[in-house]
Amino acid sequence: MRVNLKKTLFILPNLFTLSSIFCGFYAIVLSGAAGADEEQFYRAALLIVFAMFFDTIDGRVARLTRTQSAFGVQIDSLADVVSFGVAPALLVYRWSLDALGFVGVVAAFAFAACGAIRLARFNVLATTPSGAPSKPSKYILGLPIPGAAGILVSLVVANRAVAGHLPASPFIVLGVVLALSVFMVSTIRFRSFKDLRLSWRTVLFVAVALGSSAAIALRFHVSFALVWLLTSYILIGLAEALINISKKRLRRRDKLAARAEEEKEPTRT
Repeated sequence: MRVNLKKTLFILPNLFTLSSIFCGFYAIVLSGAAGADEEQFYRAALLIVFAMFFDTIDGRVARLTRTQSAFGVQIDSLADVVSFGVAPALLVYRWSLDALGFVGVVAAFAFAACGAIRLARFNVLATTPSGAPSKPSKYILGLPIPGAAGILVSLVVANRAVAGHLPASPFIVLGVVLALSVFMVSTIRFRSFKDLRLSWRTVLFVAVALGSSAAIALRFHVSFALVWLLTSYILIGLAEALINISKKRLRRRDKLAARAEEEKEPTRT
C-alpha cells in the first residue's frame, strides 16, 4: 500500500489549525465556568496566546509544504472566529464587561460579530474566482482579528502581572472593545508583513514601536509592552491612512489646478 505524500502533507497545516480551535474552545470553557476567577481568566488568556501561535504556524507550514488550498483558507477563518472572536469576547465580558449588564453583552457580541464580518471579507479578497488562494498582499483591509484579540488578551495578562491593580474600568474596556470592533470592519489598510518591502517610513515606524515597547517592558512589565506594541500596530495603520489621504488630496488639488490652467488658455482657431 502506497502512501500519498501530498495528501499526508495536506493534513499537517490543518492539524495546527485544529490546535488553534482547541485552545480557543478551552479558553471559552474556562471563561464561561461558574465562579471563574482571575486565575482562570489568566489561563484563558494564555490559551488564546497559544492559539495565536498555532494560527501563525499553520499558514507558514502550508506555504513551506505547498499545500495551500481554498479549504485551508476557509477552516483557518472558522478557527479565527472561535479563537479570536468568541473566546476573547467572552473572556473580556466575564472579566470586566459583566458589570455593565446588557450593554456589556452587546459590546462583547459586537466584537465577535465584527470579527466574523472582517474574516468573511478577508476570505472574499484572499481567494481568486476559482476559489484558490490569491497572492498575499502588502496590506489588508481592516484590523486583523488576531491583533484585536491580542489587545484584549494582553490587558487581562497585564492585570494579572500587577496583581489585579490595573485600573480596568468597565467603561474604559467598553471603549476599547467598541474601538477594536470598528477598526476590524473599517477600510483602513494595515500592514500584513507578508510582502514587506523596506523603506525609510517602514524602518522608522518599526524602530519607534520596538524601541518604545522595550522601554515600557523595562519600566513596567513585558505584558504592558505587548499592549503597547499591538496598539502601535494600530497607530501605524492610522498614521499611514492619514498620510495616504493627504497625498490623495494633494493629487486631486494638483489635477484641479492643472485643469483650471488649461481652461484659461485661449482656444486656438
